[in-house]
Parts: sequence; structure tokens; C-alpha cells
Amino acid sequence: MEPMLRQDRDLVVIRIPFSRLRKYDVALYKRGDSYVLHRVIAVKNDHYLIRGDNTYGVECVPDTAVIGVLDSFTHKGRKCRVTDKGYRLYVHVWQGIYPVRFVLFNVKRLAVGTARNMGILPFLKRVLKRGGVK
Repeated sequence: MEPMLRQDRDLVVIRIPFSRLRKYDVALYKRGDSYVLHRVIAVKNDHYLIRGDNTYGVECVPDTAVIGVLDSFTHKGRKCRVTDKGYRLYVHVWQGIYPVRFVLFNVKRLAVGTARNMGILPFLKRVLKRGGVK
């Protein structure tokens, strides 16, 4: 759930869902042997479409796989509930700019792939690390 939550830094409080999740809820579900915390982006009849805040792939998660839903969290020492206005604003802005983030992600991926194919990726990494050509 980066950039909002970071493993080993932030504390989350998960509660058992008493009803079906809603769009933008953060679901805790089991994927294989792992537990995953991602945001619901669409609610369907018997499943959810779910995506992490900093990922670009969508997962189809059945109702039965959902274990809990985010209730609150502590981020950098500050407690926040999912009902807080600031949190809700963050969610709507972050999800609203998703199309822009997706395009920029793909442009970066294309540029890196092109630089790698041209053999200039190591040079560009050195130049960008230094802050420019001297």
C-alpha cells in the first residue's frame, strides 16, 4: 500500500467486514501463502477488482478470500481513521490521478527499455546520479 503505508514502519488496524466492501476500502485478503493489503477499485456481484496504491495490475478477488478491511492506521506516529476527511481526500486524489501515473509509468518503462537496448542505460544512470554532465 505504498506510498500511504510502509511495511515495518506503519501500524494498521484491521477489522472483520460486517458487510460487502465498498469502492476504495482497503481489503486484507489471502493470496496463496501471503496476506495482501490492497484497495478495492470496483465492486462486482461476487468479487472485487483490487489494486495496490503503487501498482498497475488489477486482481480479481472473490468475496470468500477477503479476511478483513482497514479500519485505521498509524503513519509516522500519527493515527488516522479511514473515515477522516484528510484520508478520504487523499484516496480520491490518488485514485483520480491514476491515469496520469499509469501513463508516466509506461513512458518511463519504455525509455528505460530503449536506453537498455541502445546500450546507454549505464551511462544515463551515472549522469542522472551525478546530476548532469560536467
